[in-house]
Parts: sequence; structure tokens; C-alpha cells
Amino acid sequence: MKNKILIFTILLSTILSFSQEKVTAFQDGEWLRYRMSYSGFLKAGTATLELKEENLEGKKVLHALGHGETSSVVGWFFKVDDTYESYFDVEEVKPYLFKRKIDEGGYKKHKHVTFDYDKNTAFVEDFISKKDTIISINGPQDMISTFYFLRNHDTKNMKKGDEIDVDMFLDNKNFPFKLHFLGYETLKTKFGKIKTQKFRPLVQAGRVFKANESVTLWITADDNKIPIKMKASLAVGSLRAELEAYKGLANPFEIVFD
Repeated sequence: MKNKILIFTILLSTILSFSQEKVTAFQDGEWLRYRMSYSGFLKAGTATLELKEENLEGKKVLHALGHGETSSVVGWFFKVDDTYESYFDVEEVKPYLFKRKIDEGGYKKHKHVTFDYDKNTAFVEDFISKKDTIISINGPQDMISTFYFLRNHDTKNMKKGDEIDVDMFLDNKNFPFKLHFLGYETLKTKFGKIKTQKFRPLVQAGRVFKANESVTLWITADDNKIPIKMKASLAVGSLRAELEAYKGLANPFEIVFD
């Protein structure tokens, strides 16, 4: 079961969180934890995402830290230990620094990316290959800042079939993502019934996913716009992520009462 636990949680689950105009969807101190399960019953692992306000070279930034690891059972035959960090502008949500350190069954990456908006470049430090690279960019997001960048979008007036585009910088390349809105759905969760917006990101078919429409995401339809559920069909089996715990939300977590 060679899948990237944190990538599914953060990249696929988090790229579809939004907030309404003039409403702060996130804040310093926000913390989310997800339970990952494989093929519907086997606990695959846990992923967390937390946000802290810090100072980076004289700039006030928000520091997002994401971590994912496999459960003890799954770790016996395939261990995952991934850490992602993004330092981004508080107002514009543009990334200044991105850190990625992953170990997925022996597959390792350790990179830092520094974004220079005056020169429109990304300076990539690869600590495994010992190679540094400078790449031209045009205002992309990194894997983690994408989550918060999209939370600033107003989706209140979106109609079924509408799409949102965003570019993300990953592995020395810019990747375009198209997010397809499927409508509203009320889900039964451990917290109660939650009204959600349902999306389907178009992802690349291949080694991991069965097809380019294999992922479905549900985000809360309140002002927080946090991902509450994700389902993905993999090349072998399926993966599910569900919100397990939270704290420090900027807005009330809305529950539907019959």
C-alpha cells in the first residue's frame, strides 16, 4: 500500500477550503487532526495540521506545520513519516518558504524552497541530492499554502459545475489544479450532522490513483471551510480521511439540528 498519507490529507483534502468575503476563515492556533483509513476498515495513520503566527526575517507570517504518520499496524510493512511546513504572508497568503521532509517506506525527500517575488524565482535546496536549483515562477502556491490560499475564496454563490483553478509549485515544477464543484451535501459525522460543499479535484492518473477523477472532498459550508472528509480510489484499494479533532477555529463550527 504505497500511498502518501500526508499528501492525500493536505494536498488533496486541503486544497478545497474556502471562506466568505471579509470573514477570517483561519487564525493563529488553529489545529486539525485526521484519521486515515485504508479500504474502509484498516486504520492507516493520522495527519495533523496546525497554524502559528511567527516572524520570518522581519516579516509577520503564518507558519503552517503538517505531519503525517502511519499507524503501528500499517507501519509494520510500510512506514510513513512526513513533515511539511509553509511560511506565508498573513494578508496575501503567498508563500515565502516551504519545507518538505518525507520518508515513505524508504522513499525519501528533503527540500527547502525559498520564493523570491522580486526576481520571480524559486530557490530549491535538495538536501538528499546535495543539489540547489533556481527555477522561474509566476506566483504559485506551495502544497500547504494552497490550503489557506483557497480558504480566502468566496464560494457562497458557486453553482454546481463551477470550477476553480490554482497553480501549485511541487518537485521543481508548477502544477495546475482544477477543482470541480459538485454541490451541497449534509454528512453524518462524529460531531453531528454537518452541511458541506462537495468538490472533485482533477488529479493525475498513474502510480497512485485509478483515474483523474478518483478523489472526492467535503468541506464544511460554514465560515471555517475546513475539509471534513476525503475519499480516494487508489491503484490498490481506497483511502479515506475524516476529521477526528479540532481546536482554535476562527468561527463557530456549525452543526445541523433537525
